[in-house]
Amino acid sequence: MAHIGIWMYQNGGGDRIEKKMVAQLQERGHIVSTGLNLRYAVAENGKLILDGLNLYELDCFFSYNAGEQTKYQVYLYETLNEHTECINNFRAFRISEDKFKTNDLLRQHNIRTPDYFLCHREDVETIRNKVLEWGKAVFKTVDGWGGIGMALVDSKDKLDMILPFLNHTGLRFFYIEKFIDYDGSDFRVDLVDGEFIACYGRKAKKGDWRTNVTSGGSVILREDCGEEVIELAKKAAQAIGIEIAGVDIIYDREKEEYVVLEVNGIPAFATPEQEKLGLNFNDKKIEKIVELIEKRVKKEAPKKSEKKA
Repeated sequence: MAHIGIWMYQNGGGDRIEKKMVAQLQERGHIVSTGLNLRYAVAENGKLILDGLNLYELDCFFSYNAGEQTKYQVYLYETLNEHTECINNFRAFRISEDKFKTNDLLRQHNIRTPDYFLCHREDVETIRNKVLEWGKAVFKTVDGWGGIGMALVDSKDKLDMILPFLNHTGLRFFYIEKFIDYDGSDFRVDLVDGEFIACYGRKAKKGDWRTNVTSGGSVILREDCGEEVIELAKKAAQAIGIEIAGVDIIYDREKEEYVVLEVNGIPAFATPEQEKLGLNFNDKKIEKIVELIEKRVKKEAPKKSEKKA
């Protein structure tokens, strides 16, 4: 028997997902505590207390809530990872949250990503030359999600217009990616513990280039995304060392090859509306996450025994 802690998003059907996950873990004899938002935890004298629990004594902590993360919560997540098994592990989670660090690591593993460029905010002329060299570039925040904070620049006038605005955002550096000629749709490959769960896609709305659903994109079914796409996604997740991932891939029509656009550490389950469209991978994903938690609990058990001794 192990004690599992969970912090799970509740909107978009997340509450139902959590109930199924808890039921399966309890059927296997585990104790499960939910709603463990580290935002409300307090660290004191070798303990991390939340709702009367010392979280350091958990056998596994499963964090799955992208929309309500705070800096304090992430700060304690890193510390908690030093005391117990966390899913995703903090190192991989942190890398997946940073577009530059993700792409930098993927390139070290010979995995194609968009061409990217990072420099200090004061190096305006350097940025200007790079954007003009590419002809079409996307400004991004390294830690943004859902298409928030992205801007497409495809002319000198747009560049001159956006740079003064960016200088007032408080960003310490500028991160840009070369725009890739693609058909306006992507592949989202869901993986758990290196195993393929599902593949679907998102399509940008007419006149836009962002596929994110929060930016107006729509979910599309993909009957068969192909072995090449799946294997590329697996390689990307393995390179980062992440247990649960949603790998976003697009097809570069100019170079005729697939490109990893992003690795998401908290890929959402299908919402009830998306399930009606035919996305039916939730039950499989829940089952595999439960198996992953059990695997990590067994790995953690000897460590806990040593500490108690």
